[in-house]
Amino acid sequence: MTTASAGLPATTVAGHPAAGSGRLTGRTAVVTGAARGLGRSCAVRFAAEGADLVLVDVAGDVAGVPYPLGSRSQLEHTAQLCRAEGVGVHTVAADVRDPAAVAAVADQALERFGTIDVLVNNAGIAAPSGKAVHEIAEDEWELMVGIDLTGAWRMMKAVLPAMVEQRSGSVVNVASTAGLVGYRHFAGYVAAKHGLIGLTKAAALDYAPFRVRVNALCPGSVRDDPLHEGRMLAEIARSLDVDVAEHEEIFVQSQPMNALIEPPDIAGAALWLAGDDSRQVTGTTLTVDGGFSAR
Repeated sequence: MTTASAGLPATTVAGHPAAGSGRLTGRTAVVTGAARGLGRSCAVRFAAEGADLVLVDVAGDVAGVPYPLGSRSQLEHTAQLCRAEGVGVHTVAADVRDPAAVAAVADQALERFGTIDVLVNNAGIAAPSGKAVHEIAEDEWELMVGIDLTGAWRMMKAVLPAMVEQRSGSVVNVASTAGLVGYRHFAGYVAAKHGLIGLTKAAALDYAPFRVRVNALCPGSVRDDPLHEGRMLAEIARSLDVDVAEHEEIFVQSQPMNALIEPPDIAGAALWLAGDDSRQVTGTTLTVDGGFSAR
């Protein structure tokens, strides 16, 4: 015997997906920072579980960020990988610092798919960093917080009204172990990620009466997998003056499980937070760091 409700995939009486249905079948997920890295990994995993997708990325470089960001061609490659799973995909080039662009993302998602069921707030930068607090320039601080914290708030502000109206939804804010502990010479990044966890907890209480869940996901050191074209760990290494040729080995030394986190590890955690298996989970911080923050 199976049951189904509006906007949700058919389930068995035990609450598990019925045969032939993915865990996100019938739902629409908006993923920011989707051109590469963790955004791509989450998008492809969600597509494999049946979600239609709105893939968002700045799709170009940003002044003040000292490394190349995701490109339009990388965003379209992510879209191709998702379409190969047989789902609907819509791409949007948008800067999360731009209120009009962010509002347009929500409008286009609703126009194309009719609902917004999941938001993965993954857009973020790790640099400019590498300085003590008093050495950080005003524009460097504003850039970091503007993307990593305010950008996430802006995306939530845009999509939450639709989730409230439909009385369901899941927001997954991709924070970091930097939201749990401090890192020397990364004050802007640490402050933004701590703030994102605080935003998550407050929003979880705001929207719990509407059955909209808000959780934070804190990755540890994630390997820059060529398949996903990630480069975050390498850029962190550069900010710390760590030899990029040896950075993975150096980061592994601080991992209790003696291995870096893989992008699919984070995508799997995001999938769990997005789906029904976590339907009573809100306001929490799910850490995937191989035990790094347990010390």
